[in-house]
Amino acid sequence: MNLDVVVGAGVIGASIALELARSGRQVLVVDKAGAVGYGSTSSSSAVVRFNFSTRAGVATAWESQHCWQHWGEHLGCDVGELVRYERCGLAMLDVELAPRAAYVNLFDEVGVPYEEWDSATLRRRIPGIDAGRYWPPRCIDDDRFWDGPTGELGAVYTPDAGYVGDPQLAAENLAAAAAHHGARFRLRTAVVGIDTADGRVTGVRLDDGSTVGCRTVVNATGPWSGALNRLAGVGSDFTVGVRPLRQEVAHATAPDGYAPAGSPGISIADMDLGTYMRGEVGGGLLVGGTEPECDTLDWLEDPDETHPYPTAAVFDAQVTRAARRLTELAVPSRPRGVVGVYDVADDWTPIYDRTELDGYYVAIGTSGNQFKNAPLAGGFLAAIVEQVEGGRDHDADPVQFRCGHTGQTIDLGAFSRRRKVDTGTSGTVMG
Repeated sequence: MNLDVVVGAGVIGASIALELARSGRQVLVVDKAGAVGYGSTSSSSAVVRFNFSTRAGVATAWESQHCWQHWGEHLGCDVGELVRYERCGLAMLDVELAPRAAYVNLFDEVGVPYEEWDSATLRRRIPGIDAGRYWPPRCIDDDRFWDGPTGELGAVYTPDAGYVGDPQLAAENLAAAAAHHGARFRLRTAVVGIDTADGRVTGVRLDDGSTVGCRTVVNATGPWSGALNRLAGVGSDFTVGVRPLRQEVAHATAPDGYAPAGSPGISIADMDLGTYMRGEVGGGLLVGGTEPECDTLDWLEDPDETHPYPTAAVFDAQVTRAARRLTELAVPSRPRGVVGVYDVADDWTPIYDRTELDGYYVAIGTSGNQFKNAPLAGGFLAAIVEQVEGGRDHDADPVQFRCGHTGQTIDLGAFSRRRKVDTGTSGTVMG
């Protein structure tokens, strides 16, 4: 049967469905959730930034930003209400783990505009910020957490960075565009098996007892990706593993003066203290962690068993770190926020690739930092599927993806399942 099945209706799966469908392929999207974008997508901070340690990472994020900026054009059809992109800029504070030289040269190569700030400029541009250097991050119950600064920080500011206002609406927009091109969606339906014959995918078995014949399957199930790979019997040649990680993002109120009226304020990536902050129009502040070594990470065996409510311990740690940086930020007594699960790759870099099972593809290991790249992830997988199904050996001769907005060419071998694990990444969600 000439059908492509995408498993997972999050922002990545919906984008893949759109690109496959508008290339003329018959597409079915299957997801056990009751709505599009209901899983990890809905709990994303949806930050769009460009600070990555590889050229492919920077080029992908930079091209994706143009897609978000021209969202209606990217979708190419009327889908109703469009998600909003807030261009607020981001300040990446200096940190030993990710020095400026690790990415500024890549900004120059790819064409990402930026400003290099010293500590005085940082204080002037972000009111109320403490420019002290406190590295390394420490637990808030460590007496050394309150030690004075050992120096001052500057930052690299990227004015085009920002965030997507409603992550779930973004997925819904993509799904509606995919449906416009003929893609079908089956929600509240789980895949319980993968059928194969002669080393190739032939169908997916569903929890209602039915089997859907297909020519390809794309695994875009986020934190459930490892389980689906095991059903398919793939992974023997992967050099990069994936596993689920529970995460919390705290909600607080931005301090007075942090943002001008009607603006969310400049986002802050603060690996020096182990946190990031993203404002919202109206005075909200989202605070997340960057997985510093001092914190215990909550790895999961089964993402369905995660505790769904924010905890006081994580909330206090994240917001207290943020308050150390934004000196007028109040730490609420009751935790507020969202809980999500990341699909973390060993090097925090995604796997967009084929597998050893013909017809079975993966868009996995998104590690909490790939929401921003969803518009391109769909194009990546469509290009890989088309060319591999046409006979190309993507392992020996990786597909090259040409970006429509920036003109960059991205070697998709950078996202191979068989790549050498990148030891140059930060080892955090910051990638």
